[in-house]
Amino acid sequence: MKLISPILALSLLMILIIGFAPMKSSAQSFAAGEGAEGTWEGTLQARAIKLRLIVTLTKSSGGVYSGELNSVDQGATLVVENGTLNGDAIRFEVDRIGGVYEGVLNKERTEMAGTWSQRGVPPQPLTFKRSANSAAAQPAAKDSEIHTPKPVGPPLQVLSPIDPWTFKADGKWHLVYELHVTNLGKWDCLLARLDVMSGDSETKPVASYSGTDLEGMIARPGQTVAEKAKIVPGAFAIVYMWLNFDKIEDVPAKISHRIAMKIGDYPEGITLEGVPISVNRAPVFVISPPLRGENWVAGNGPSNTSQHRRAFIPIDGRAYISQRFAIDWVESNPDGKTYQGDSTNNKNYRAYGTEIHAVADGVVTQTKDGIPQNIPNKPPVVPITLETIGGNHVIMEIGNGLYAFYAHMQPGSIRVKVGDNVRRGQVLGLLGNSGNSTEPHLHFHICNANSELGCEGQPYAFAEYELEGRSDSWKSSDSHRAPAKQEMEIPTEDEIVRFPQQP
Repeated sequence: MKLISPILALSLLMILIIGFAPMKSSAQSFAAGEGAEGTWEGTLQARAIKLRLIVTLTKSSGGVYSGELNSVDQGATLVVENGTLNGDAIRFEVDRIGGVYEGVLNKERTEMAGTWSQRGVPPQPLTFKRSANSAAAQPAAKDSEIHTPKPVGPPLQVLSPIDPWTFKADGKWHLVYELHVTNLGKWDCLLARLDVMSGDSETKPVASYSGTDLEGMIARPGQTVAEKAKIVPGAFAIVYMWLNFDKIEDVPAKISHRIAMKIGDYPEGITLEGVPISVNRAPVFVISPPLRGENWVAGNGPSNTSQHRRAFIPIDGRAYISQRFAIDWVESNPDGKTYQGDSTNNKNYRAYGTEIHAVADGVVTQTKDGIPQNIPNKPPVVPITLETIGGNHVIMEIGNGLYAFYAHMQPGSIRVKVGDNVRRGQVLGLLGNSGNSTEPHLHFHICNANSELGCEGQPYAFAEYELEGRSDSWKSSDSHRAPAKQEMEIPTEDEIVRFPQQP
């Protein structure tokens, strides 16, 4: 099966964003004075790489714009927020990468032209064109138009493909899972509110989501829509759930869901009660670090919006999120950069050539070698397929039905073979830049099957590490705060950690 988009590349967050070139599209006509809601397309020219981009904007009842920026070729999705439209002047932010867009809409509302500014990048001219897939304004309803009758009940099928496992990060306890929502009815269904209820008490929700918060949790695989919370007949949506608790005792053994929705133009809302889920509160698998030393950045690490978290990939007729808790480990220099000198030379990256260690005792179940290395920030030197996407890699069975995946190693550096019994801390190979990778890094995750992508990602914990800071603002050269010792936790997205020299 052809993989629709590469998903193991180091994130769009690590790539220099320098501007868009408009894509050809037959944009629909919009009257002057209308808003910026809808879908906008362009092509990102990042050095020698061209990436197709889709920006989707929605407007809240208070007039604030939000949405997402989707890098189609990388499978990366970033949140758009704090958008405003004053007359013809449009402005919105992509806070995750320190990005700000300021532009002007044309009279027909088919194009916005302006400037993109980003942290550490000079301002660049940027033009978006409205996609042909944007929904045109609908004419006023006629008296003869058929209205939605009173619904018999909620028309949704809501399933959870996995039961969540409690894990610890950032000093709190978390539950991570997904709700798969399909509209089996004849009318549009707008999700208005989602409450998560404890199985022990149904009086007060343990978490509630609505408005832009709920919209930001929803993805529409294979669809380009202006409003993700509105699910048309026959359409499918994923709600990405991430619940936080202060103490393990606060985590319920079972949860259920209350989903308020509006069906078509029926004036009253209806509510779905149910979708029970059991929670696994047993301790997660504890591992040793795959790397040694300081200034390791958890690129694309666990968060509810990282590209790993939302990499929903079909393999042999079923879709999985194997990278639910995956991390792209890069090593930072004191100035915050991952390289020194020529950025197109792999050897100039601090992480390059670092020894990769087994995180636990286990048996080697899969290896791949012989894939040449990429030039940093250039297109991969080999076509990206299911056989090459992980580059030179190792998979190990580590017990409890779990498998550890180490990707993008240097060719010829792998020191183990299938069937080898490996001890915790043993060197498996050297960190490189092979497969679907934009710079030297180690992609690491744990899942429940002997496969790179055809498995469900599982949480885990490091016995100990030291938290040095976060990559969006931290430099070791100007840091004066002592690292904080963390035990039995997993680092989250963009945290910078120091690993012990011995497992």
